[in-house]
Amino acid sequence: MTSSQARRHSRSDPPDGPAGRREVSGRLPWMLMAPAVAGLVFLVSPLAGLLIRAPWPTLFQRLAEPQVMEALRLSLVTATVATAGCLVLGVPLAWLLARVEFPGRRLVRALVTVPLVLPPVVGGVALLLVLGRRGLLGQWLESAFGITLPFTTAGVIVAEAFVAMPFLVISVEGALRAADRRFEEAAATLGASRWTVFRRVTLPLIMPGVVAGAVLCWARALGEFGATITFAGNFPGTTRTMPLAVYLALETEPEAAIVLSLVLLLVSVVILAGLRDRWVNSP
Repeated sequence: MTSSQARRHSRSDPPDGPAGRREVSGRLPWMLMAPAVAGLVFLVSPLAGLLIRAPWPTLFQRLAEPQVMEALRLSLVTATVATAGCLVLGVPLAWLLARVEFPGRRLVRALVTVPLVLPPVVGGVALLLVLGRRGLLGQWLESAFGITLPFTTAGVIVAEAFVAMPFLVISVEGALRAADRRFEEAAATLGASRWTVFRRVTLPLIMPGVVAGAVLCWARALGEFGATITFAGNFPGTTRTMPLAVYLALETEPEAAIVLSLVLLLVSVVILAGLRDRWVNSP
């Protein structure tokens, strides 16, 4: 390259060093910064208001109240049982969607994710039409086995599982698609059965995705409101979970509603902090 060509090349190409990068990144795009800050304030200010208005001097006293502890206990139990049921049903469903080719797989995947966008109240109505006492399956369950789901604790678990399972299925399916299938093929070549391959090879490979999906599923079940109140009602000690207790307390005792909301906020923050490497900081 001649000296004149080198001069033309240096004038046409942008600098590659740190100085060139600083020149590009140093200019603040104010047309984007203003709405970005406004969006941040919009999202953070309600949470800040919750913390500012919280009755801190009587916080632990209110947490120890029987109705608060009752709602907290019921929420923790039902969310945990619902998550366990989602694991039993959701992991095989995710495996089916990720590893088995069959007609209509895209439609099935779309149907699985419908509860993510379906209004929870509509989900509760749909559960009543299917599992209610006069529902398509509910009347058969009651006549054949004496099982009644609506307005019971079991109904709370069913409603929470219905709205929360898609979080688990999506997470596990993504982990299955990202897993290296050569390990499974090697185990099958050595004579391992499909169940052995899944239990000893596939499941350990996708365990981070299963754990992340289970935690998100549990958090969604813990915060479920619309489907629960529609399908299971709002009975103290039986179906009144923490979101329902917050809604009821707002009308009679706002400070108790703030305390319950703080507990749910704390759970959400802990979950986001625990999953930050997988969800928040993912590229």
